[in-house]
Amino acid sequence: MFRFAYNTNGLAHHRALDALRLVDELGYEGLALTPDVGQLDLYRLDPLEVRDVRAAAEDLGLALAVELGARYLLDPRRKHAPNLCDGDPAERQRRVDFYRRGIDLAADLGAPLVSLWAGAAAPGIRPLDAAGPLAPGDPREATLAGLAEGLARVCRHGAAAGVTVAFEPEPGMFVERPAGYAVVRDRVADRGERLALTLDLGHCVVTGDLPVRRIVADFGPDLAHVHLADCPAGLHEHRMFGQGDLDLAEALGALLRAGYRGLAAVELSRDSHRGPEAAAEALGILRRFVPIS
Repeated sequence: MFRFAYNTNGLAHHRALDALRLVDELGYEGLALTPDVGQLDLYRLDPLEVRDVRAAAEDLGLALAVELGARYLLDPRRKHAPNLCDGDPAERQRRVDFYRRGIDLAADLGAPLVSLWAGAAAPGIRPLDAAGPLAPGDPREATLAGLAEGLARVCRHGAAAGVTVAFEPEPGMFVERPAGYAVVRDRVADRGERLALTLDLGHCVVTGDLPVRRIVADFGPDLAHVHLADCPAGLHEHRMFGQGDLDLAEALGALLRAGYRGLAAVELSRDSHRGPEAAAEALGILRRFVPIS
């Protein structure tokens, strides 16, 4: 069965070792680490801290994943920038380097997976929201080509390190729906690399990809990582379960039926100010639907 984890973007004021001990005490079975300023910063890594985090996770029996969604780690003035949708190859290369550093950290931690996303496209470029080839002359083609090329290099680095690269459709970005992921996956496959899927079940509510059980069933073979949070329909705002429109029982049941065995990481990035309380509350709700062995 899948294992419940907590994402440290909802514990932004905790050291990584403290976050590990906290989620273990609460009863989680994994931790999704978001390297960020002051928390396993990819540009200021302390090898001794990395060693200690890995040793603590192994001692506690906690599974790890690495989430590469830090907001301002690359640019202190532009959120989630630069990214793989930038028109400037040098800017895309900065994001590739960032992702490679994340993969190297995952390998050093013994984490089998990194999760990442596309980023926003240039103003005026519509999201990649439908499966199938783009029509000739579609202005999204250049963005898609640059994204696929960068992801293929990242996936190649991941394969060499033994780390799976899982791609998350993110509302408001160039690829915001599972159908868009499928287009990108196929482009990366054309370059000889494998891209897996991170599915945020709350995002399905935001983008109207419903019912969630159908999305999980359709993309089950691609599914390598899952995010859990409630969201209101049409509004990208991560909330505690029961405060949005996600049918949690349906979503968790779909994961069980699909035979999903990875991490299902709670992502409450707006709740760091009450991180321990939010983490405890979330797991209490989840346990009502899926008991932890």
